[in-house]
Amino acid sequence: MDGQVKILCVDDETNVLRALRRLFLDDDFIILTAGSAEEGLEILRSDGEIRIVVSDYRMPGMNGVEFLREVCKNWPDTERIVLSGYADTAAVVEAINVGEIYKFIPKPWNDDELRVTIHKAMERSSLRKKNLQLMEELKTSNEKLRKINENLEGAVDKALKEAFPEQVRRICKSLLCSVPMGILGIDPEGRVLHCNETAADLLKVPAEALKGRPWTEVLPEMFRPFVEKLTAEGVLSVRDPIGGRRGWIKGSTVDLEHRQGLVLVFDWEPEALPGISGGGS
Repeated sequence: MDGQVKILCVDDETNVLRALRRLFLDDDFIILTAGSAEEGLEILRSDGEIRIVVSDYRMPGMNGVEFLREVCKNWPDTERIVLSGYADTAAVVEAINVGEIYKFIPKPWNDDELRVTIHKAMERSSLRKKNLQLMEELKTSNEKLRKINENLEGAVDKALKEAFPEQVRRICKSLLCSVPMGILGIDPEGRVLHCNETAADLLKVPAEALKGRPWTEVLPEMFRPFVEKLTAEGVLSVRDPIGGRRGWIKGSTVDLEHRQGLVLVFDWEPEALPGISGGGS
């Protein structure tokens, strides 16, 4: 048992209350007594730690059933026991249904039976209290687990959001490299920022030899007037740029960190453009 147990005994007969005190004299109980139901309710209101209520059935004023109805309504965690010298069936049924009593014991009672009943009621009360504690602990644990899951989900979402742009960049880079036409990106300083494999093949220069170098050093002379006009107009498309051979160059300006860059897309028939070295045209 957890600490001293408080038991409230309610009976309008003083000798009954004295007998109950003597009966539990050797037990680790605190016995509180009341001579009426009204007095019993006052004690319950002033002391919220009463675990067991033992009440007479027939009392003047508020009887035991009415008293236990109030106890059940306002202190549902108490164990309720009825003592009565009128053990008729109707009284037992009414007490059980209305007061939700744990046990009905007739007067005169058997001391051993009453002691066993009180101890079983105490075990029942302790078990209920333990169950409530476990439920609160479970509720707290579930709340902690919920917060952990929310934090984990937030961390996963953050990681995915951080990883997604990089994944998109890799996919876009792969797609650009696979496009069957030449693509060049030129940064605001005029350096080649991107060159896919098709562009390198058409220009007959290794892609790595183009990246980072000024476009004026690595691109054929035919690109110069096109790039100058593109820079001024923003969008430009030219067909048959090489000696009447079939081919085309298209371009547009793009915003790169609030500065103007260029994207060139081109294609032409084989041998339309003489091979150039990494040093320029």
